[in-house]
Amino acid sequence: MLECSGKSERKKQYLERGISMKSLQELAAIRERMKDKVSLRSGENETRIVVGMATCGISAGARPVLNAFVEEVAKEGLSDKVTVTQTGCIGICQYEPVVEVFEADKEKVTYVYMTAEKAKRVVEEHIKGGKVVTEYTIGNIKA
Repeated sequence: MLECSGKSERKKQYLERGISMKSLQELAAIRERMKDKVSLRSGENETRIVVGMATCGISAGARPVLNAFVEEVAKEGLSDKVTVTQTGCIGICQYEPVVEVFEADKEKVTYVYMTAEKAKRVVEEHIKGGKVVTEYTIGNIKA
């Protein structure tokens, strides 16, 4: 058993797991590295990309879709105009992964059966280029 001086039970748990406490400088560096990704998920910008991340979405592959949107928006330098966020169930589980794009003064666009590769195309053509990728939208589903 490891000896733990001080009053912190949490510190003892970290030591037992082999996790070291970070210095303020290390924490500041981590914070700076992650700032863009966090701001992408919490801002209110002109455009919002919302990924359905309920159990149905996650099991259908929504996590890589969310990550692809976050990475592409940052890579393209759109962080000041675009917010990428997640939500619970959107209500159309049979079409997961589902992504909704909200733009000021425009109709919501719902993309279905999304993948990370499709997310990259949506950022390039829709978010940057202004042209909806209609082949991925819910209105293009064959019954």
